[in-house]
Amino acid sequence: MNMPLPPPLLLEAALLTSAEPLGEAALCRLCEPPLSREAVRAHLHDLQKHWQNRALTLEQTAAGWRFRVCAEAFSRLGQWQQQRPPRYSRAVLETLAVIAYKQPVTRGDIEAVRGVSVSQNVMQVLQERGWIAAAGQRDSIGKPTLWATTAAFLSDFGLNGLDELPPLADLGAVFSDEETDT
Repeated sequence: MNMPLPPPLLLEAALLTSAEPLGEAALCRLCEPPLSREAVRAHLHDLQKHWQNRALTLEQTAAGWRFRVCAEAFSRLGQWQQQRPPRYSRAVLETLAVIAYKQPVTRGDIEAVRGVSVSQNVMQVLQERGWIAAAGQRDSIGKPTLWATTAAFLSDFGLNGLDELPPLADLGAVFSDEETDT
């Protein structure tokens, strides 16, 4: 007869094998009987301490809890990757920055900030990546769509909230680089 796995080990296994961040509510229901949020948080904080100064770290993002490779190892492991990470054009990055810092915004708002029109392709790339989503409509002529960032955006960029975005002044260096492919 198999002994039930203690909750801390079950939570650790779930987090290590999940491709996506796991929310506290899902982690509570994982155990039988379900754990309280306080108990799950205590186990998660213990796991964070256990995994400190190791190749993987447990972090909390807006989308939930997940393991990530530490920064030092990530740069070395990246050399082994067969697949190149996607490269985004200057237009995509600028549009994402405008949405992140000024949300909710319409395409017209984005165009006013950037000084050029926003192609449908740029908006499609951001939506397909899951970084932006429609957040409603502005109550004005034509009812333009309002765009905002998503929990996936926060998670992919390792942020708990928009208040953790870098100061706008720091973004100048990002946009001074040469334009890359979409």
